[in-house]
Amino acid sequence: MTQARQIADRLLDAQVEFLLAEVTGDRFVEVIARDVAAVLAVGETLRFGDIVSLDQGQETVATVIDRIGGSPVIADTVGIFSDAIYDHIAANTEYTLGDVVDREPVEALLAKIFGMHQAQERILDRLTESPLVATVASRFVDKLIGDFMQANRERAEKIPGVSSLMSLGQSAANRAKKVADSTFVGDLAGKGALFALKRTNNAIRDMLRDAPVHSAAMEFWDLHADEPVAGLREYLTQKDLNELVQICYEIAVTTREKEYFGLLVRECVEVFYARYADHTVSAMLPELGLTAEDIATEILRYGPAVIESAKRNGVLAGLLRERLEPFFYSDQVLAILGGE
Repeated sequence: MTQARQIADRLLDAQVEFLLAEVTGDRFVEVIARDVAAVLAVGETLRFGDIVSLDQGQETVATVIDRIGGSPVIADTVGIFSDAIYDHIAANTEYTLGDVVDREPVEALLAKIFGMHQAQERILDRLTESPLVATVASRFVDKLIGDFMQANRERAEKIPGVSSLMSLGQSAANRAKKVADSTFVGDLAGKGALFALKRTNNAIRDMLRDAPVHSAAMEFWDLHADEPVAGLREYLTQKDLNELVQICYEIAVTTREKEYFGLLVRECVEVFYARYADHTVSAMLPELGLTAEDIATEILRYGPAVIESAKRNGVLAGLLRERLEPFFYSDQVLAILGGE
Protein backbone atom coordinates (compact mmCIF):
# COMPACT_ATOMS: atom_id res chain seq x y z
CA MET A 1 0.00 0.00 0.00
CA THR A 2 2.97 2.31 0.66
CA GLN A 3 4.17 1.85 -2.92
CA ALA A 4 0.64 2.49 -4.20
CA ARG A 5 0.55 5.70 -2.15
CA GLN A 6 3.83 6.86 -3.68
CA ILE A 7 2.54 6.17 -7.16
CA ALA A 8 -0.64 8.09 -6.33
CA ASP A 9 1.49 11.05 -5.18
CA ARG A 10 3.38 11.05 -8.48
CA LEU A 11 0.18 10.79 -10.51
CA LEU A 12 -1.39 13.59 -8.50
CA ASP A 13 1.63 15.84 -9.11
CA ALA A 14 1.54 15.01 -12.82
CA GLN A 15 -2.18 15.74 -13.03
CA VAL A 16 -1.79 19.10 -11.30
CA GLU A 17 1.10 20.07 -13.59
CA PHE A 18 -0.91 19.01 -16.64
CA LEU A 19 -3.89 21.14 -15.65
CA LEU A 20 -1.68 24.13 -14.87
CA ALA A 21 -0.15 23.80 -18.34
CA GLU A 22 -3.65 23.76 -19.83
CA VAL A 23 -4.26 27.30 -18.60
CA THR A 24 -0.87 28.72 -19.48
CA GLY A 25 0.08 30.80 -22.54
CA ASP A 26 -1.11 29.78 -26.01
CA ARG A 27 -2.42 26.49 -24.69
CA PHE A 28 -5.07 28.37 -22.69
CA VAL A 29 -6.38 29.96 -25.90
CA GLU A 30 -6.71 26.52 -27.48
CA VAL A 31 -8.42 25.10 -24.40
CA ILE A 32 -10.96 27.92 -24.25
CA ALA A 33 -11.79 27.58 -27.96
CA ARG A 34 -12.19 23.81 -27.53
CA ASP A 35 -14.32 24.03 -24.39
CA VAL A 36 -16.57 26.82 -25.68
CA ALA A 37 -17.22 24.80 -28.83
CA ALA A 38 -17.97 21.72 -26.72
CA VAL A 39 -20.38 23.63 -24.47
CA LEU A 40 -22.20 25.12 -27.47
CA ALA A 41 -22.44 21.67 -29.04
CA VAL A 42 -24.15 20.45 -25.89
CA GLY A 43 -26.30 23.58 -25.93
CA GLU A 44 -27.60 22.60 -29.37
CA THR A 45 -29.30 19.61 -27.76
CA LEU A 46 -30.91 21.52 -24.88
CA ARG A 47 -34.15 23.48 -25.16
CA PHE A 48 -34.24 26.66 -23.10
CA GLY A 49 -37.66 25.70 -21.77
CA ASP A 50 -36.36 22.31 -20.60
CA ILE A 51 -33.57 23.67 -18.44
CA VAL A 52 -35.17 26.90 -17.19
CA SER A 53 -38.75 26.82 -15.97
CA LEU A 54 -40.96 29.90 -16.05
CA ASP A 55 -41.00 30.09 -12.24
CA GLN A 56 -37.21 29.82 -12.08
CA GLY A 57 -36.82 32.57 -14.66
CA GLN A 58 -39.18 34.87 -12.79
CA GLU A 59 -37.38 34.24 -9.50
CA THR A 60 -33.97 34.86 -11.05
CA VAL A 61 -34.97 38.16 -12.67
CA ALA A 62 -36.69 39.29 -9.47
CA THR A 63 -33.55 38.45 -7.48
CA VAL A 64 -31.32 40.37 -9.88
CA ILE A 65 -33.56 43.44 -9.74
CA ASP A 66 -33.90 43.23 -5.96
CA ARG A 67 -30.26 42.54 -5.06
CA ILE A 68 -28.31 44.33 -7.78
CA GLY A 69 -30.81 47.17 -8.35
CA GLY A 70 -30.61 48.16 -4.70
CA SER A 71 -27.00 47.23 -4.07
CA PRO A 72 -24.69 49.61 -2.15
CA VAL A 73 -22.35 49.74 -5.17
CA ILE A 74 -25.00 51.34 -7.39
CA ALA A 75 -26.21 53.59 -4.60
CA ASP A 76 -22.65 54.82 -3.96
CA THR A 77 -21.69 55.30 -7.61
CA VAL A 78 -24.84 56.93 -8.99
CA GLY A 79 -23.83 60.39 -7.79
CA ILE A 80 -20.18 59.83 -8.65
CA PHE A 81 -21.09 58.82 -12.21
CA SER A 82 -23.26 61.91 -12.69
CA ASP A 83 -20.42 64.17 -11.50
CA ALA A 84 -17.93 62.40 -13.76
CA ILE A 85 -20.26 62.73 -16.76
CA TYR A 86 -20.81 66.41 -16.06
CA ASP A 87 -17.07 67.02 -15.74
CA HIS A 88 -16.47 65.26 -19.04
CA ILE A 89 -19.28 67.12 -20.78
CA ALA A 90 -18.08 70.42 -19.38
CA ALA A 91 -14.59 69.81 -20.73
CA ASN A 92 -15.47 68.22 -24.07
CA THR A 93 -15.56 70.50 -27.08
CA GLU A 94 -14.40 67.94 -29.66
CA TYR A 95 -17.85 66.49 -30.36
CA THR A 96 -21.09 68.17 -31.29
CA LEU A 97 -24.51 66.97 -30.19
CA GLY A 98 -25.14 65.93 -33.79
CA ASP A 99 -22.05 63.68 -33.65
CA VAL A 100 -23.44 61.88 -30.63
CA VAL A 101 -27.12 61.60 -31.60
CA ASP A 102 -28.28 61.10 -35.19
CA ARG A 103 -30.92 63.45 -36.54
CA GLU A 104 -33.17 60.76 -38.04
CA PRO A 105 -34.20 59.01 -34.79
CA VAL A 106 -34.75 62.39 -33.11
CA GLU A 107 -37.04 63.42 -35.96
CA ALA A 108 -38.90 60.10 -35.74
CA LEU A 109 -39.27 60.45 -31.96
CA LEU A 110 -40.71 63.96 -32.20
CA ALA A 111 -43.04 62.90 -35.02
CA LYS A 112 -44.30 60.06 -32.85
CA ILE A 113 -44.81 62.30 -29.80
CA PHE A 114 -46.68 64.97 -31.76
CA GLY A 115 -48.70 62.26 -33.49
CA MET A 116 -49.91 60.68 -30.24
CA HIS A 117 -53.30 62.39 -30.41
CA GLN A 118 -54.97 60.00 -27.99
CA ALA A 119 -52.43 60.78 -25.27
CA GLN A 120 -52.68 64.51 -25.98
CA GLU A 121 -56.48 64.40 -25.78
CA ARG A 122 -56.39 62.51 -22.49
CA ILE A 123 -53.83 64.86 -20.92
CA LEU A 124 -55.76 67.96 -21.96
CA ASP A 125 -59.06 66.49 -20.76
CA ARG A 126 -57.55 65.62 -17.40
CA LEU A 127 -56.17 69.14 -17.10
CA THR A 128 -59.62 70.63 -17.48
CA GLU A 129 -60.81 68.47 -14.58
CA SER A 130 -58.40 70.15 -12.18
CA PRO A 131 -59.66 73.33 -10.47
CA LEU A 132 -56.09 74.20 -9.55
CA VAL A 133 -54.99 74.08 -13.19
CA ALA A 134 -57.90 76.35 -14.09
CA THR A 135 -56.80 78.74 -11.36
CA VAL A 136 -53.24 78.74 -12.65
CA ALA A 137 -54.49 79.32 -16.19
CA SER A 138 -56.66 82.18 -14.96
CA ARG A 139 -53.73 83.83 -13.21
CA PHE A 140 -51.62 83.33 -16.31
CA VAL A 141 -54.25 85.08 -18.43
CA ASP A 142 -54.60 87.81 -15.81
CA LYS A 143 -50.85 88.31 -15.94
CA LEU A 144 -50.88 88.62 -19.73
CA ILE A 145 -53.79 91.07 -19.65
CA GLY A 146 -52.22 92.98 -16.75
CA ASP A 147 -48.93 93.36 -18.59
CA PHE A 148 -50.76 94.46 -21.71
CA MET A 149 -52.79 97.02 -19.76
CA GLN A 150 -49.69 98.30 -18.00
CA ALA A 151 -47.89 98.80 -21.29
CA ASN A 152 -50.83 100.69 -22.74
CA ARG A 153 -51.25 102.74 -19.54
CA GLU A 154 -47.64 103.89 -19.76
CA ARG A 155 -48.25 105.02 -23.31
CA ALA A 156 -51.59 106.70 -22.45
CA GLU A 157 -50.24 108.58 -19.45
CA LYS A 158 -47.95 110.48 -21.75
CA ILE A 159 -51.05 112.19 -23.15
CA PRO A 160 -52.15 115.24 -21.08
CA GLY A 161 -55.32 114.64 -19.02
CA VAL A 162 -55.44 110.88 -19.52
CA SER A 163 -53.45 110.05 -16.39
CA SER A 164 -56.26 111.04 -13.98
CA LEU A 165 -58.82 109.17 -16.08
CA MET A 166 -56.70 106.00 -15.95
CA SER A 167 -56.43 106.33 -12.15
CA LEU A 168 -60.21 106.58 -11.85
CA GLY A 169 -60.69 103.50 -14.01
CA GLN A 170 -58.16 101.53 -11.99
CA SER A 171 -59.86 102.45 -8.71
CA ALA A 172 -63.20 101.26 -10.06
CA ALA A 173 -61.65 98.02 -11.27
CA ASN A 174 -60.12 97.34 -7.84
CA ARG A 175 -63.49 97.87 -6.10
CA ALA A 176 -65.17 95.55 -8.59
CA LYS A 177 -62.56 92.89 -7.93
CA LYS A 178 -63.19 93.03 -4.16
CA VAL A 179 -66.90 92.58 -4.73
CA ALA A 180 -66.28 89.65 -7.10
CA ASP A 181 -64.10 87.90 -4.56
CA SER A 182 -66.91 87.91 -1.97
CA THR A 183 -70.01 87.20 -4.08
CA PHE A 184 -71.32 84.79 -6.65
CA VAL A 185 -69.43 86.80 -9.23
CA GLY A 186 -66.32 85.01 -7.95
CA ASP A 187 -67.94 81.71 -8.88
CA LEU A 188 -68.69 83.04 -12.30
CA ALA A 189 -65.07 84.07 -12.63
CA GLY A 190 -63.97 80.58 -11.72
CA LYS A 191 -66.29 79.09 -14.32
CA GLY A 192 -65.01 81.62 -16.77
CA ALA A 193 -61.44 80.51 -16.05
CA LEU A 194 -62.44 76.90 -16.67
CA PHE A 195 -64.14 77.90 -19.90
CA ALA A 196 -61.04 79.80 -20.93
CA LEU A 197 -58.89 76.77 -20.13
CA LYS A 198 -61.06 74.56 -22.34
CA ARG A 199 -60.77 77.08 -25.16
CA THR A 200 -57.01 77.11 -24.61
CA ASN A 201 -56.93 73.33 -24.79
CA ASN A 202 -58.77 73.45 -28.09
CA ALA A 203 -56.18 75.87 -29.38
CA ILE A 204 -53.41 73.55 -28.23
CA ARG A 205 -55.07 70.63 -30.02
CA ASP A 206 -55.30 72.60 -33.23
CA MET A 207 -51.71 73.76 -32.93
CA LEU A 208 -50.36 70.25 -32.36
CA ARG A 209 -52.31 68.83 -35.29
CA ASP A 210 -52.19 71.62 -37.83
CA ALA A 211 -49.33 74.00 -37.06
CA PRO A 212 -45.73 73.12 -38.02
CA VAL A 213 -44.80 72.22 -34.43
CA HIS A 214 -42.68 69.28 -35.57
CA SER A 215 -40.70 71.50 -37.95
CA ALA A 216 -40.22 74.09 -35.22
CA ALA A 217 -38.95 71.39 -32.83
CA MET A 218 -36.49 70.14 -35.46
CA GLU A 219 -35.27 73.69 -36.01
CA PHE A 220 -34.62 73.87 -32.27
CA TRP A 221 -32.70 70.57 -32.51
CA ASP A 222 -30.68 71.79 -35.51
CA LEU A 223 -29.69 74.91 -33.59
CA HIS A 224 -28.01 72.70 -30.99
CA ALA A 225 -26.81 69.85 -33.21
CA ASP A 226 -23.78 71.77 -34.47
CA GLU A 227 -22.80 73.05 -31.04
CA PRO A 228 -20.21 71.29 -28.85
CA VAL A 229 -21.55 68.78 -26.36
CA ALA A 230 -20.04 71.00 -23.68
CA GLY A 231 -22.84 73.49 -24.38
CA LEU A 232 -25.28 71.19 -22.61
CA ARG A 233 -23.87 72.34 -19.29
CA GLU A 234 -25.48 75.72 -19.88
CA TYR A 235 -28.86 74.14 -19.17
CA LEU A 236 -28.05 72.94 -15.67
CA THR A 237 -25.34 73.02 -13.05
CA GLN A 238 -23.40 70.03 -11.80
CA LYS A 239 -25.44 70.17 -8.59
CA ASP A 240 -28.67 70.13 -10.60
CA LEU A 241 -27.58 67.06 -12.56
CA ASN A 242 -26.44 65.25 -9.43
CA GLU A 243 -29.72 65.91 -7.66
CA LEU A 244 -31.78 64.90 -10.71
CA VAL A 245 -29.89 61.62 -11.01
CA GLN A 246 -30.30 60.94 -7.30
CA ILE A 247 -34.03 61.65 -7.49
CA CYS A 248 -34.45 59.38 -10.53
CA TYR A 249 -32.48 56.66 -8.75
CA GLU A 250 -34.71 57.02 -5.70
CA ILE A 251 -37.80 56.72 -7.88
CA ALA A 252 -36.37 53.58 -9.52
CA VAL A 253 -35.44 52.00 -6.18
CA THR A 254 -38.76 52.71 -4.48
CA THR A 255 -40.73 51.63 -7.57
CA ARG A 256 -38.76 48.39 -7.66
CA GLU A 257 -40.13 47.52 -4.24
CA LYS A 258 -43.79 47.88 -5.24
CA GLU A 259 -45.97 44.81 -5.79
CA TYR A 260 -47.21 46.12 -9.14
CA PHE A 261 -43.65 46.37 -10.46
CA GLY A 262 -43.20 42.70 -9.58
CA LEU A 263 -46.28 41.89 -11.66
CA LEU A 264 -44.79 43.77 -14.62
CA VAL A 265 -41.50 41.89 -14.31
CA ARG A 266 -43.24 38.53 -14.15
CA GLU A 267 -45.32 39.41 -17.19
CA CYS A 268 -42.19 40.38 -19.17
CA VAL A 269 -40.46 37.12 -18.20
CA GLU A 270 -43.58 35.20 -19.22
CA VAL A 271 -43.57 36.85 -22.65
CA PHE A 272 -39.85 36.14 -23.08
CA TYR A 273 -40.36 32.53 -22.02
CA ALA A 274 -43.25 32.03 -24.43
CA ARG A 275 -41.14 33.37 -27.29
CA TYR A 276 -37.88 31.55 -26.63
CA ALA A 277 -38.82 28.41 -24.69
CA ASP A 278 -38.49 26.25 -27.82
CA HIS A 279 -35.11 27.68 -28.80
CA THR A 280 -32.02 25.67 -28.00
CA VAL A 281 -29.54 27.33 -25.66
CA SER A 282 -26.99 27.73 -28.46
CA ALA A 283 -29.61 29.08 -30.89
CA MET A 284 -30.36 31.91 -28.45
CA LEU A 285 -26.85 33.33 -28.74
CA PRO A 286 -27.41 34.89 -32.19
CA GLU A 287 -30.68 36.34 -30.85
CA LEU A 288 -28.59 38.05 -28.17
CA GLY A 289 -26.05 39.21 -30.75
CA LEU A 290 -23.33 36.83 -29.49
CA THR A 291 -21.10 34.28 -31.20
CA ALA A 292 -18.77 31.59 -29.92
CA GLU A 293 -15.87 33.90 -30.74
CA ASP A 294 -17.40 36.66 -28.60
CA ILE A 295 -17.66 34.32 -25.61
CA ALA A 296 -14.10 33.05 -26.03
CA THR A 297 -12.80 36.60 -26.44
CA GLU A 298 -14.42 37.78 -23.22
CA ILE A 299 -13.07 34.79 -21.27
CA LEU A 300 -9.59 35.42 -22.63
CA ARG A 301 -9.90 39.13 -21.86
CA TYR A 302 -10.03 38.53 -18.11
CA GLY A 303 -9.13 34.89 -17.53
CA PRO A 304 -5.34 34.95 -18.05
CA ALA A 305 -4.73 37.76 -15.56
CA VAL A 306 -6.78 36.01 -12.87
CA ILE A 307 -5.18 32.62 -13.51
CA GLU A 308 -1.61 33.95 -13.64
CA SER A 309 -2.14 35.75 -10.36
CA ALA A 310 -3.53 32.58 -8.77
CA LYS A 311 -0.60 30.57 -10.13
CA ARG A 312 2.01 32.98 -8.77
CA ASN A 313 0.86 32.72 -5.18
CA GLY A 314 0.23 28.97 -5.40
CA VAL A 315 -3.50 29.25 -4.83
CA LEU A 316 -4.46 27.62 -8.13
CA ALA A 317 -2.18 24.61 -7.64
CA GLY A 318 -3.49 24.19 -4.11
CA LEU A 319 -7.11 24.27 -5.32
CA LEU A 320 -6.41 21.70 -8.03
CA ARG A 321 -4.61 19.41 -5.61
CA GLU A 322 -7.40 19.76 -3.05
CA ARG A 323 -10.02 18.62 -5.54
CA LEU A 324 -8.00 15.82 -7.16
CA GLU A 325 -6.44 14.38 -4.00
CA PRO A 326 -9.56 12.54 -2.77
CA PHE A 327 -9.66 10.61 -6.05
CA PHE A 328 -6.00 9.59 -6.18
CA TYR A 329 -5.95 8.67 -2.48
CA SER A 330 -9.23 6.79 -2.58
CA ASP A 331 -9.19 3.12 -1.61
CA GLN A 332 -10.29 2.12 -5.08
CA VAL A 333 -7.43 3.90 -6.88
CA LEU A 334 -4.83 2.78 -4.32
CA ALA A 335 -6.02 -0.81 -4.77
CA ILE A 336 -5.61 -0.51 -8.52
CA LEU A 337 -2.15 0.99 -8.17
CA GLY A 338 -1.22 -1.76 -5.72
CA GLY A 339 -2.11 -4.43 -8.23
CA GLU A 340 -5.16 -5.71 -6.35
